[in-house]
Amino acid sequence: MHRAGCVVTSRPNKKFLIISAAALLVLVVGSYIVLRLFLGSVVTAGVNNFAPKVTQTKVVLAGATISPLSGTGTLRGLVIGNPEGWSDNDLCSLGRIHIDLAPFSVLGDHIIINRIEIDAPEFNYETKIVASNVADLLKNIEQFTGGASDQEASAKDDGKPIKLEVKHFSMRNGNVRLGVGAAAMSLPMPPIELNDLGTKEGGITPGQLTFAVMRSVTTSVVSATTAAAGQIGSTTGAAAAEGVKKAGAAIKGLFGGGKKE
Repeated sequence: MHRAGCVVTSRPNKKFLIISAAALLVLVVGSYIVLRLFLGSVVTAGVNNFAPKVTQTKVVLAGATISPLSGTGTLRGLVIGNPEGWSDNDLCSLGRIHIDLAPFSVLGDHIIINRIEIDAPEFNYETKIVASNVADLLKNIEQFTGGASDQEASAKDDGKPIKLEVKHFSMRNGNVRLGVGAAAMSLPMPPIELNDLGTKEGGITPGQLTFAVMRSVTTSVVSATTAAAGQIGSTTGAAAAEGVKKAGAAIKGLFGGGKKE
């Protein structure tokens, strides 16, 4: 009877262990899913709340998914509108952006991003002789980063400013749409590769990062359109080609002809 009693009491213990293990597994998986959704919502809300202040235009990020363990993720549906004074069209659509973060750094005030990879972005380039929508966007960003509003807007609840460090940024297979209607042309953009953004400074503000990236994007857009100026002249008239050349020269002259470090 005693041995039988031992057998009877051991079965509930075994069941208890199985149930506990299953409950622990559910808790771990559930926590992972919640944290994954939380990190994605943090990034999405951050972009949608902060980016329009930097660009002074419409900026919408549809969603983000970040793995809390690996730090890798995807941003989906990032759209930037035109600056004031230009058409109601969007300036660019970046589609899907792959990011690789140092795990959990997004929860701190120094966010380390190992990689940002943008593939096949679409830009709408509009010009008015010596002005362009991309040049005006760059001016908006430069104006924002030159004041205290950049630090204030990017500060956390405790008042500490958020600093970003990007080890590698790349943009490939981009296209620039120049013109409207039947006369519009789709031009390939030169690829962009940037390294160690904010590394030597110990991190830079989101505004400064946006400016550094958009400066290179602007150069890429201008390179694409200037290279096609001859083709534009043969298809839509010499005046259009000359306008592209002048717009490109004006944008390059924003920084005295040199890169800003």
